[in-house]
Amino acid sequence: MRRWLATMALLSIATAAQAQTWPAAPIRLVVPFAPGGAADAMARILAEPLSKRLGQPVVIENKPGAGATLGADFVAKSAPDGYTLLWTTPGPQITNPFLMPKLPYDPFRDFTPVATVVTAVNVLVVTPSLPVKSVAELIAYAKANPGKVNFGSAGAGTASHITGEYFARAAGITLVHIPYKGTGPALTDLLGGHIPMAFAPIPASHSNVAAGKLRALAVTSTTRSSLLPEVPTIAESSLPGFDASLYYGLAAPAGTPRPVIDKLNKALRDALASDEVRKQLALDGTEITPGTPEDYAAFIDRDEKKWAGLVKASGVEQE
Repeated sequence: MRRWLATMALLSIATAAQAQTWPAAPIRLVVPFAPGGAADAMARILAEPLSKRLGQPVVIENKPGAGATLGADFVAKSAPDGYTLLWTTPGPQITNPFLMPKLPYDPFRDFTPVATVVTAVNVLVVTPSLPVKSVAELIAYAKANPGKVNFGSAGAGTASHITGEYFARAAGITLVHIPYKGTGPALTDLLGGHIPMAFAPIPASHSNVAAGKLRALAVTSTTRSSLLPEVPTIAESSLPGFDASLYYGLAAPAGTPRPVIDKLNKALRDALASDEVRKQLALDGTEITPGTPEDYAAFIDRDEKKWAGLVKASGVEQE
């Protein structure tokens, strides 16, 4: 017993010493989506400011696939030393458990919250060739063509997928889900005319909407976006009460020392207080929502209840 207690004490001292010297090497920020989407863009906005404040490079590593579970699983199984982090959305930790009962990781026990970063909304965009100019017209078109209207998403179980299913159920229509390995590939096919519609983050689609390459029908939040003030909400268009906002946050593997989490949280909040970072994120139409790790944990708990209801309301089958 004395040897065991001595060993535990030494391990505790070693962990504390490691936390004090952290970071001493580059930090890997895993984005579980393909390059080109909103999640990837926002992670890259924060990478350099975080690097400056932590004194080590923050390197973006895209690991897309399986509704963001591949990247999340990679981080969950990484060493809890603060050198591998997850840039996350509701998918990996909140909606996927309802859609994928055989997840290779535990969405709650395998991660330590660092902080929420921003909240954002999706916009319902269609190709200009689709003969609809409003949500009401889209619903009427889908009813006249049951099972023939596809929508793309960033992957099975992602917020864009659940939002599409939720919308279809609320509108009483049938839409065919086409999953991609991120928002970028989905928008590429949408721009190419291979799919007619998608629920995409405003940052990823705004420029194409402004250029007339895509038509924005509505946003998925309860209030209009400052980036697209002329675009109505789905709630005010046709479906009162519709709300499918989403968040982006930072998480670490479970067991990451609290001093490391605190250093990360402070660096992130300092970066988000920067005028330059705030300006870049404002251009993306997001709301900055930093807080403590405890705030993030409470946020996940509240959002889990919300999205659980949306998943059940959508009627999405488990995969």
